Amino acid sequence: MRLLIADDHPLFRVGLRAALEREGFEVVGEAGDGQEALNLCLQLLPDGVVLDVRMPQMDGITATRLLREQRYRGLITLLTTFNEPVLIQQAAYAGADAYWSKELPPEALAERLRRLSQGQEPRLRAPELPKLTAREQEVLQWMAQGLSTKEIARNLHISPETVKDHLVRLYEKLEARNRVEALERARSLGLLSV
Repeated sequence: MRLLIADDHPLFRVGLRAALEREGFEVVGEAGDGQEALNLCLQLLPDGVVLDVRMPQMDGITATRLLREQRYRGLITLLTTFNEPVLIQQAAYAGADAYWSKELPPEALAERLRRLSQGQEPRLRAPELPKLTAREQEVLQWMAQGLSTKEIARNLHISPETVKDHLVRLYEKLEARNRVEALERARSLGLLSV
């Protein structure tokens, strides 16, 4: 299997290349950023590309989307230290086949790449986002600004009891026990506008 590796840390690239070549892969190119990876991938047409999620010039998710728009059909694997649901979702929507931790041992990464190429490893799927009503979304936004239940009720022209009902449903949908957990989960899922 011919691979292209893209990561902005040269030492990581060198180590990954050596590990993958030891496992029988042919590394046909290396890139230090997403733009270079995009150009090299379209030029070399490897069987697969292993991209870092966070890189200068262009991140791995954007490079994935652009590769798919250019009809690149090879495997696209994103490696990262960021296991945030919103990033996994973006990677899935961009067309990535896998989103794995950089902490995988080289042998495990090689095995998963082999299994992915043979259709034996599950492909990346976007995590299901909780479906919030418009009112729950409003309550969440006010809550993120630090407003109390009474202040939210005043701003939305509803009773504090109605706000409490919305909070109960929000906590349930976000699998949270309190405001802090609800806000942390909402942020990680990309449900809060900046």
